[in-house]
Amino acid sequence: MSRPRFIGLLLALTTLLVYLPATRDGFVIYDDGQYVTENRAVQNGLTWAGVEWAFTTGHASNWHPVTWLSHMLDCELFGLNAGAHHTVNVLFHAANTALLFVLLLRLTGAMWPAAFVAALFGWHPLHVESVAWVAERKDVLSTFFGLLTLLAYAGYARSRVEGRASRGRAEVRALAPRLWTLDYALALVCFGLGLMSKPMVVTLPFVMLLLDYWPLQRWSGVKGRESKDTAKPDTHHSSLATLILEKLPFFVLVAVSCIVTFQVQQHGAAIMTLEQRSLGVRFENALISYLEYLVKMIWPAHLAIFYPLPNHLSWIRAMAATAAALLGVISWIVWSRRRRYRWLLVGWLWYLGTLVPVIGLVQVGSAAMADRYTYFPLIGVFIAIAFGAREMISRFRSLKTPVAVAGGLALAGCVILTESQLRSWHDSESLFAHAIAVTGENPNALINYGVACELEGRWPEALAQYREAARLDPDNETAYFDLGNLLEKMGRPEEALPEQVKAVQLKPKLPDAHNTLGITLADLGRFDEAETQFQEAARLDLDYAWAPFEMGRMRLKQGRDHDALDEFNRALQIDPNNFQILAQTAHVLAADETPGVRDGRTACALATKANALTGGSQPYVLDVLGMAYAEAGDFDDAQRATRDALDVARAAQMKKIEPIQQRLELYQHHQPWHESFGATNLPPKEVPKN
Repeated sequence: MSRPRFIGLLLALTTLLVYLPATRDGFVIYDDGQYVTENRAVQNGLTWAGVEWAFTTGHASNWHPVTWLSHMLDCELFGLNAGAHHTVNVLFHAANTALLFVLLLRLTGAMWPAAFVAALFGWHPLHVESVAWVAERKDVLSTFFGLLTLLAYAGYARSRVEGRASRGRAEVRALAPRLWTLDYALALVCFGLGLMSKPMVVTLPFVMLLLDYWPLQRWSGVKGRESKDTAKPDTHHSSLATLILEKLPFFVLVAVSCIVTFQVQQHGAAIMTLEQRSLGVRFENALISYLEYLVKMIWPAHLAIFYPLPNHLSWIRAMAATAAALLGVISWIVWSRRRRYRWLLVGWLWYLGTLVPVIGLVQVGSAAMADRYTYFPLIGVFIAIAFGAREMISRFRSLKTPVAVAGGLALAGCVILTESQLRSWHDSESLFAHAIAVTGENPNALINYGVACELEGRWPEALAQYREAARLDPDNETAYFDLGNLLEKMGRPEEALPEQVKAVQLKPKLPDAHNTLGITLADLGRFDEAETQFQEAARLDLDYAWAPFEMGRMRLKQGRDHDALDEFNRALQIDPNNFQILAQTAHVLAADETPGVRDGRTACALATKANALTGGSQPYVLDVLGMAYAEAGDFDDAQRATRDALDVARAAQMKKIEPIQQRLELYQHHQPWHESFGATNLPPKEVPKN
């Protein structure tokens, strides 16, 4: 095995070992639900319906069909095995580390600087978020295709350089189309796949232009000291206009991706308005973030999943002025040394340019910055560091050993800090407890820590987290939304109502907010007001199945069971694979006390589908399946399904399983189960103890 291959393999294997702890982590509540654990389209695996959904949906305020297909393939192969999903992320990251080494080696021929850049990329703790978070598959996947794009483009550009160097002009003209067709087409395809994984890679055509400057040296009029870390000079340099025109198809894809992304994020209400965050504050935060990422690269301390936007305007302006001054000094130094050290300019512009899509000028969400945004941009800074060290060694041979030792210590430090950071990603509670500890007053982290507590049944603790988040950020609709939901779940609708009204006032275009307010109003018997909220939720999103579903539940409370079924069927037309809606509809068809409402055969079909979708893991679905079989006269299957429901309920340590046992006794005597849905259509709420 050649030395470069051995080094590339060693880099990939070491990266796998460094990230081995991530393969034992679970899913987290922040976005993993939208992408996998609560996404039925993804959980169904690779199906034609799923592929169609992937290419047409704007779910999670993004259009990235390749990422959706990747998650679907994981579910097809591994189900909801969190460790397997994490392992795929780690494998992509290890592959990206090796690909980066191969790319830089082919471009520059400088093996050790290329290896050092790849090692920094692979082991730096700032990249833990992109790798250890299942929902960030889009990061590692888009970078994978981005690096393949640059590799193919490097092959295309190299071929043109070599062709021009060895042939006359007429021969080159005849040769060029063939070169275009092979490497160029491959680069274009990979770029398209990268954009469909995450639009962060829209800056790649600009990176190609930087590579044309160094190390490919394709720009005309560029003079400077030659280095062995460059491609063989092109004796027929191209003008900048020609090089830009050469990349026109890439820029067309960029334009399409930007338009689609903006429309999807705007439709999902993910983009902050200028009233919410002024343009001036966005520029100031962008300057601070550019500097802060560099600081965290050098000293990666206090890393967190969420950094809140600062609220103190005077502090923002002072920090922005400082950042502008320091960035200006760095830029001036880099520009003044551009002729002698081309790699320095390329690395700096790589960093500045590739961060533009996520620097906050178009503010998506409420985060000031995010570690994951550095995944691709920091490659530029790593290039400047590695080739700067090589330049230093070439000029001062006595520094070779000290520089090598310093590099080794830096990489060792990265590995140690990455291992430490990985521990905070073990589960949702540890992740957000860590974020609160290192960032202080962090409403978003408090809310998510509260959700983790709520899922574990620690409801009083969750309430305290939501209330503290609302106190810190009175304009945070999520805090009021979650607070109202939990109070409603605890059987305290009177207390929930003002919180949910506040959430609607803050986010009037959010269907969920109107829907949950409608649920509370219905529980309070204010049916006309509840109906208005359900209708508004449905109007805001025609594909929102929960609005007709909750309308149906309200109709049951009103004793209008036939109307309730109409609403449930409307919800199923929107979302035919929603097991909760399927089970609720089957429940009414199987057990309603009114004979004219019941339809055992249809109930069996719906309950069977719901049970298949859940893999027999939901006691409520199995219980409903037993009701449906009994109504259809199949008491043997009714007993079997109900026994399965009891087994699953006991395994989950559920309380109050007596009603299921009572139904089993009825079926043993060949009697179906019938009930009234007038008072409520769900089991009584049980408040867990702290």
